[in-house]
Amino acid sequence: MMLLVVASREAEVFMKEKLMVLPSTHFEQIRVVSIPNDLDASEAFRYATGIIAQAEESEGDYSWDDIAEALEARGFIQVDVVLGPELD
Repeated sequence: MMLLVVASREAEVFMKEKLMVLPSTHFEQIRVVSIPNDLDASEAFRYATGIIAQAEESEGDYSWDDIAEALEARGFIQVDVVLGPELD
């Protein structure tokens, strides 16, 4: 099961966007998604963990695309991020 971290960032137009980090043990698989405005952080966490758990139970070989599709159906949006080099 992945752990989730919720943060927020402030856009140039002074709107707050809630973000969720979907960590991974593999550096290149870390993902960031924006949280829909109608969900608070707790609801977003529960929804995302439910989607991940459902993917793990139903398919042994699920991919990020399976999870992303389910999250996008609820209004989550994948955010492009550039992460620094992996630290040993």
